[in-house]
Amino acid sequence: MSGVLKAACVQVNAGTEILPNLQAAGDLVRRARDAGADFIALPENVSMIVQGRAKVLERVKTADEHPAIPFFADLARETGAWLLAGTLGVLLDDGRVANRSYLFDAEGQAVAHYDKLHMFDVDLKDGESYRESATFRPGDRAVLAATPWGGVGMTVCYDLRFAYLYRALAQAGASILTVPAAFTVPTGRAHWHTLLRARAIETGCFVLAPAQTGSHDQGRLTYGHSLIVAPWGEVLADAEEAVGFVLAELDMARVEEARRMVPALTHDRTFTLDRVGF
Repeated sequence: MSGVLKAACVQVNAGTEILPNLQAAGDLVRRARDAGADFIALPENVSMIVQGRAKVLERVKTADEHPAIPFFADLARETGAWLLAGTLGVLLDDGRVANRSYLFDAEGQAVAHYDKLHMFDVDLKDGESYRESATFRPGDRAVLAATPWGGVGMTVCYDLRFAYLYRALAQAGASILTVPAAFTVPTGRAHWHTLLRARAIETGCFVLAPAQTGSHDQGRLTYGHSLIVAPWGEVLADAEEAVGFVLAELDMARVEEARRMVPALTHDRTFTLDRVGF
C-alpha cells in the first residue's frame, strides 16, 4: 500500500425503478470524478429500493441481464475511476436474490464481487421489522480485492456488526474496508458512527461507508451520513442527510503508522471459556 488516494462516497435516495436510479447515481459519480476522486463508492441497493419480497422479485434481474452491471462498467471506463457499485439485487438460480457488491477497475472490468454474508432479520421498536433472509441468500465467502492503493475488503451494511469479518480481512491484507449501506434511522442514530469508527480503529484500516438517505418505498427511512473514517478513528468526511457526495484524501502510509503504534492485529490469543455458575 502506498501513495495518497482521493476517495469519494456517493449518497443517494434510491426509488423503485432501476433506470432512473442508475442515471442519478451516474451523475453523482461523474461529479465526484470531476472533483478529483480516484476511487468512488456507492451505497447498498443503489439501483433499487422496494419493500416486500414480491416487489423485489418482480424487478430483480440475473447477472447476465442486469442493466446496472454494464452501466457501472461503462461508467468506470468513461471516468477512469475505480468504482464500488454499492450493491445490486441479483436473481439466483434457486429463486432467491444475492445482495451483491461489485468492484470495477478504471478499465471497466469487474475485478471482484461479494455477496452480503449477514442477513438483516430484526424487530425494532414501533413495529419496524425486517426479514432479509426471506428474499436474499447469504453469501459464504469474504472477499479481498487488490487495487493500486492496497487491499480492499468488501462488506455490506449489517456485516458491520460482526467484527470478526473485518479483523479477518485486515489480517489478510486489507488497508481499505468498504461498507455500502442502507441503515435504518433508529439503528443509524444509535450505532452507525460508533461501529464504523470501531471497525477502523480495530483494524487500522480506512473505512468507506456510502449510504442511502431519506424516504423510500412505503415510507421506509434511511439514515444517510455516508462516512470516510481514518485508521486512527477520525471521521474525515460525513455527508449528513443530503443527496450528494463527500471526498477525502487517504494517505495510505497512515495504515502502517496506526498498526505500528497499536499492533493489535498481531496479538491474537487462543483461550478457553469457563462458564461458572450456570
